[in-house]
Amino acid sequence: MVGARIRELRLGQGLSQEALALESGLSRNMIIGIEWGKKSVAYERLWDIADVLDVPMTALLVPPESPAESTPYRGGRRPMGR
Repeated sequence: MVGARIRELRLGQGLSQEALALESGLSRNMIIGIEWGKKSVAYERLWDIADVLDVPMTALLVPPESPAESTPYRGGRRPMGR
């Protein structure tokens, strides 16, 4: 849930995973893992991410408006209807 919310906020601001990673001090792979719920994040790092996104840390703890797709987009053509 937190990862999907981070992704939603990041995309809403037009930030790439790389930009969020560089500004927050995390690796891009860590950001990817957090967004897809594959990696946990230390509480202290949530403050860093919230700072980059310019939102209060509590904004990361609310459910996302739309859940993340079950499979990540890996390039190429998207299937019809998405």
